[in-house]
Amino acid sequence: MKKEKTWVKKVLLLGIILAAVLVYILVPPVNSSINRVMKMFASGDFDVVREFVASYGAYAALASFLLMIFQSVAAPLPAFLLTLANANLFGWWQGAILSWSSAMAGAAVCFFIARILGRDAAERLTSKAGIAQIDTFFEKYGRNTILICRLLPFISFDIVSYAAGLTSMSFGSFFLATGIGQLPATIVYSYVGGMLTGGAQLLMTGLLILFALSALVVMLRKIYMDRQSTRKGGEK
Repeated sequence: MKKEKTWVKKVLLLGIILAAVLVYILVPPVNSSINRVMKMFASGDFDVVREFVASYGAYAALASFLLMIFQSVAAPLPAFLLTLANANLFGWWQGAILSWSSAMAGAAVCFFIARILGRDAAERLTSKAGIAQIDTFFEKYGRNTILICRLLPFISFDIVSYAAGLTSMSFGSFFLATGIGQLPATIVYSYVGGMLTGGAQLLMTGLLILFALSALVVMLRKIYMDRQSTRKGGEK
């Protein structure tokens, strides 16, 4: 029965993906819009992303939410640009809520894609090397991997979500760790994004570097404490 349910889920998900691909190929307006989105992310320009989201007017928040999910699936597009834009357009705390909730939704989608379709699909949507790197983290730190990786902005948010879906970790544990681990980065990006104008980009860069270094210190301390605990356990 379990295998049958898994098979049905796989067929349904593949059907949805196939339908989306056909719409992209056969419907010119959709094709044009997706290409525009890809160029927008690829630009790496905060102003371009902000103007793109703002162009949807009253539906800007919804557009941003869907864009966050899209970039999650199409890893590794830069999500932090959307987080900065959200804060700049909607205010830092409203933008933080929008970015955090949409990132959580995107993480859930990636998790279930990997869980239902398996490793081959996850590696094609991300990279074989990227998945292998996170596999190593899981081998060393187990469930703590999610929390550790979420605190490190230089580790791909989306690849971690896909890799988690390939493990035996429950979705509840994954979702909780993601929510807690993602919150500090979202708050920092949003606070900076809320005051980002022209010369403030230098300030943003400095703060992000500081945040990355702080997260690295937390991770290294965690690794050190785990090793010390293992050694003490071995001595006993």
